[in-house]
Amino acid sequence: MRVEIWADVVCPWSYIGKRRIETALAEWDGAPVEAVWRPFRIDPMAPTPASPLARELLDPVVDAALTQCTPGLSPTENRSRVREIAAAEGLGPPWGAAWRANSHAAHRLVALSFEHGGADTQGAVIEEIFKAHFIGAVDISSTEVLVDLADAAERFGVPRARGLLVEGAGDAAVREQLLRGKAIGVTTSPTFVVGEDLLVGAQSAATIAEFLRAREGREGRKLPEEVERFRHSEALLERGDPLGTLELLRPLLDAHVSDPNLRLLAARAYFHSAQLGAARTLLEDLAAASPSDSYVQLLLGRVLERQGRPADAAPHLRMAEAMAPEYRR
Repeated sequence: MRVEIWADVVCPWSYIGKRRIETALAEWDGAPVEAVWRPFRIDPMAPTPASPLARELLDPVVDAALTQCTPGLSPTENRSRVREIAAAEGLGPPWGAAWRANSHAAHRLVALSFEHGGADTQGAVIEEIFKAHFIGAVDISSTEVLVDLADAAERFGVPRARGLLVEGAGDAAVREQLLRGKAIGVTTSPTFVVGEDLLVGAQSAATIAEFLRAREGREGRKLPEEVERFRHSEALLERGDPLGTLELLRPLLDAHVSDPNLRLLAARAYFHSAQLGAARTLLEDLAAASPSDSYVQLLLGRVLERQGRPADAAPHLRMAEAMAPEYRR
């Protein structure tokens, strides 16, 4: 069984969650569990180089961003409580981040560690990153610290970790995983995911074990990668991220450029991201190939309307309304 842990390495509850799932798995007597770490960004606007965290927390925008790591708590309440809980989990002293650091490069190293070394290696590497941020209080976005962390990854079995990091490897994978997390409904760090089920927050070891036990043997048949990518792309559009939809769809469109389902989803994403020319090109082709598709006619009419061409839009809208009365205005 695989449990994916969607978490930001600058979220203290993620480090606490790591200790709690380790406790749960240490006492686990069921089928083998593979714990894989996936990226989440609680503060995507964090600067590089980092800024002193104490000063940044005076900014209400920063304080609000960090609520994604503090479900149900204000950031002020969280910072007070988390020290006590971290201590109870054997973390620190010392304890506490000193920097508002951009975590993207660290997530790249985490992703590369899984790709080149597997789950155990990844777990060891993310432990070093957590320790550097929360115990060492260093800037994990700095080149010097990242190189040290990459050297640690090499010792744990990731070949050429430093070179891969410098070359920008892992960037596309992290960006795609962030979109996948959004598609499946991850909104909090950490979130534990098995199949389609989510456990939100750094729950107790007992709760994590119960969550895993209830899903043991029920992960279901894994969908083909292309089907899963299409479904995640649809979910992103439903969640209001048409640009993310297009990014996830790109490999499928490259491989299956004539597939009408892919082209319609892309056309919808273009429409909702105001890329009307691209939407119109796809929809005109789809309408020519399948003139009885009422939704295609409706969407093409709306695209033409938004382009300021009401006379061209009218026939398509009339046809859509004739075939599907629910489209009548």
